[in-house]
Amino acid sequence: MTGIATTAGGIAKDRPRGPRPRRVTASRVGVYGFLIIAAIYFLAPMWVMIVTSLKTMPEIREGFLFNWPREVSFEAWTKAWSTACTGRDCEGVRPGFLNSVKITVPSVAISVVIAAINGYALSFWRFRGAQIFFAILIFGAFVPYQVVIYPLIIFLREIGLFASLPGIIIIHTIFGMPILTLLYRNYFAALPEELFRAARVDGAGFWSAFFRIILPMSVPITIVAIILQVTGIWNDFLFGIVFAGRENMPMTVQLNNIVQTTSGVREYNVNMAATILTAAVPLAVYFISGRWFVRGIAAGAVKG
Repeated sequence: MTGIATTAGGIAKDRPRGPRPRRVTASRVGVYGFLIIAAIYFLAPMWVMIVTSLKTMPEIREGFLFNWPREVSFEAWTKAWSTACTGRDCEGVRPGFLNSVKITVPSVAISVVIAAINGYALSFWRFRGAQIFFAILIFGAFVPYQVVIYPLIIFLREIGLFASLPGIIIIHTIFGMPILTLLYRNYFAALPEELFRAARVDGAGFWSAFFRIILPMSVPITIVAIILQVTGIWNDFLFGIVFAGRENMPMTVQLNNIVQTTSGVREYNVNMAATILTAAVPLAVYFISGRWFVRGIAAGAVKG
């Protein structure tokens, strides 16, 4: 049973009424038990990484992985950030962080803008050959990256952008386009077409209708697109090591160079600290905008 409740702003909305169910059933116990086990399963590695990064190497060699450190030390974090060796350079993951920012920000902005325009055109401006164009884009989403790496190397070499910052930005923009276009196209297809028709009656053109009507309504799916691109580009290793060039190596490549070093003592606390630092940005993005991600995914999956 539901009742009508009035909010502080005077807007009436439905909300559940009556006593909350207090009966403990076997199904509820099973659901909560599964969730607890799943949480422990996924959080245990993170716990090991955190406590290991706060320990000294003598304490790590004792082998008690899950124990909280006897003396908390942030020396490994400082070294991972600024002095750990990533080959011949010993500057930690800090240069890689700056390079990842320089790669991620323009790549995300360009790919999201182009994908939004593509989805808008495919949903409301059904030009001749639109279905073929959309099918080609979708096909591109399933092409393995490894298949096209060599042709892309040749292409970027011929235009003079191989091993450069613009080159790696172009690569990430191209490979983010198919899935983002699909998301925007499905989201726009679920919007009331009457809004677009009314805008056309009022004299709105392609760009006017897009910026004044369609784009303000696409905040949830835009946040989803940004999350997907940020996490995908930030966590990328293959494209970074192939196309970025030595001066633009992203954070993941620097992390690999730290962890895979074959000289000196293998410092597990530094490795764990560097790994957490590398994963901090995608984790922060998910924590900050997680509810928008779920909402946008659900909205974009309504209609195909």
